[in-house]
Amino acid sequence: MRPRVSVRGHALELLKGTQEFFPALIRDVDQALHEVHLETYILDFTAATAEVAQALLRAAQRGVKVRILVDGIGTGQLPAPWRKTFADAGVECQVYGPVGRFGLLSMRGWRRLHRKVCLIDGHVAFCGGINLLDDFHDPNHGALAKPRWDFCVRVRGPLVQDVHRAMHDLWWRVKAVRRVGQREFNAAWQAVQRLRVSGEAAAEPLPVGTGSLVRARLLLRDNLSNRSRIERAYRRAIGKAREEIIIANAYFLPGRKMREALVHAARRGVRVILLLQGRYEYFLQYHASRPVYGPLLAAGIEIHEYAASFLHAKVAVVDGHWATVGSSNLDPLSLLLGREANVIVEDAAFASQLRREILEATHGDGVRVDPTRYASRPRSQRVLDWLAYGMVRLALLLTGWRY
Repeated sequence: MRPRVSVRGHALELLKGTQEFFPALIRDVDQALHEVHLETYILDFTAATAEVAQALLRAAQRGVKVRILVDGIGTGQLPAPWRKTFADAGVECQVYGPVGRFGLLSMRGWRRLHRKVCLIDGHVAFCGGINLLDDFHDPNHGALAKPRWDFCVRVRGPLVQDVHRAMHDLWWRVKAVRRVGQREFNAAWQAVQRLRVSGEAAAEPLPVGTGSLVRARLLLRDNLSNRSRIERAYRRAIGKAREEIIIANAYFLPGRKMREALVHAARRGVRVILLLQGRYEYFLQYHASRPVYGPLLAAGIEIHEYAASFLHAKVAVVDGHWATVGSSNLDPLSLLLGREANVIVEDAAFASQLRREILEATHGDGVRVDPTRYASRPRSQRVLDWLAYGMVRLALLLTGWRY
């Protein structure tokens, strides 16, 4: 078991993959007395994930209130047998942004629930990038030879109350959308107001050298009052960096401001290391990121591609003391459309753990992108890259988003 790190009022435990996350989650669910509240983009029931589902059932059967909120695209409707089993046990399930007729989405429907958080009895929370999906299984690619690479954080401390407010606010907001009525509408409106207040508090800069003050924060991204909290936190940390920036991100297509921040950091002598997805998963995500490599490589930024399995992490470490673990990719879907949640930590011990994990993956399973080979890649590759990049830019233009 990994050591727990006490961070100014918080006990934080870094968990790698479902092999560490699922046992910790099951243990806490089995000890729950009052409430288990879970949000995820994907809820699958294959292999080890079924053990998590069974733990949720056990909790509901002994009288614990169990609520599950899934995304309408990532999960959709649960399989009929599990839906009935959950309903019989008293597990409450809701779908965020269900897909309409014929699988069509409105422009509004592109806003997705992408955060992965869990709250247990108001005392323990999990936040990260890991779906409820076994790391050795992929819905589109089948069995994986090596596990998916991702992280989450188990948290005890004041931050848990921020998770509590955010999850309950969204639960009642979704419930109100499904049940049109004055009482539900009023509850949803009040929830929005509370979310705005909590979001503004979470966006304050992390205190440095302040004795007993909290050094870990929850940052949310939504389309209300938290539109750019996570991106601004990244840019602030990058702008202050003096020695090293290490980012591992699954879907990497940052906007102009973040690209410029990385380039400026490299030009002032900061070592910048990017560990990105090297294995083909989706056409747009794979190809659209390649055109942005050129200016980054020209500035001396190291780009490594991870191809041992699917890289799904969204983590970073700056100057050995600032770290983030969460659900937010550095691409338009996360930074403009997704509901996301990241934990930001200011602590050398925690950052050291995460830094070590990223560098081990970088040097052990990553392949460094050579600037010369990148510039001379085949014409067919460049055409696909620019086609995907153009499709993303066109989609942003049509939807009116600036990025």
